[in-house]
Amino acid sequence: MKPSGPESVADRVRNVAPTIQMLPVRTPTLPPATQTNTFLVGTKEAVIVEPATPYREEQDAMVQWVQAARLRGIEPVAILATHHHPDHVGGAMALRERLQLPLWAHAMTAQRLDGIVEIDRSIQDGERIQLEGPTPTALTALHTPGHAPGHLCFIDEATSIMIAGDMVASVGTIVVEPTDGDMLLYLESLRKMSALEPAGLLPAHGDLIEEPQAILNFYIEHRLMRERKVLDALDARGKASRPRHLVASAYDDTPKALWPLALLSLEAHLIKLEREGRVVKEGECWAPAAH
Repeated sequence: MKPSGPESVADRVRNVAPTIQMLPVRTPTLPPATQTNTFLVGTKEAVIVEPATPYREEQDAMVQWVQAARLRGIEPVAILATHHHPDHVGGAMALRERLQLPLWAHAMTAQRLDGIVEIDRSIQDGERIQLEGPTPTALTALHTPGHAPGHLCFIDEATSIMIAGDMVASVGTIVVEPTDGDMLLYLESLRKMSALEPAGLLPAHGDLIEEPQAILNFYIEHRLMRERKVLDALDARGKASRPRHLVASAYDDTPKALWPLALLSLEAHLIKLEREGRVVKEGECWAPAAH
């Protein structure tokens, strides 16, 4: 009988594809998520994607995971970050030091982390990271801004599975807020992901998404639906309004506890609509554009 007690690191690791292992680690992320998925890609040469956790015991688990892989002849050559948010780079400096590996990310991620986390090399859109091994593979980087300016997805050539970071989640939707986010770019990035027809999506939060086109289409339609509700809420008020006055109508299908997060996405929608000439900003208020 298996002894009871804390789950071992080996028990937590999931082989999600012949070339990809996944270890969910506890992170200070937004609910309903409590963990961020980290990935080890490669069958000899390998990369680690998402140095996510700031918690020492979870970093210990990641180090054990990599050490066990090294004993099997899998040797990581770099740590890759999808973007700069704390639940994705919380362990970046600690793991870089403990594993003695360089940290790679998009230049815009390096910019956001300047003075906080040192990025050793920038990854360009379309760059191919070749990984030799019994099953050779390569990761192709895809720049997908919208949730964050330097957000990268990575496509595993051997399986056509895409590591999707925070572009999608297997439960719920993604917050696109007005500081780091850009709703126009987010929708463009979702379409760019869809056009590549990945075989599956590995989000940072949740399980493997086995029907990627369905989820990407849903995310696009969901955002366009929300946009229509924002415009309807603005029309219904009949005057220039602050974003907080629109939340109750535009997010009437969302639990009230989530309205503070919804307000951020609502503002991102208004900024997109202003850029398209469909609404105008008057001081701190927004109004439909005159037709």
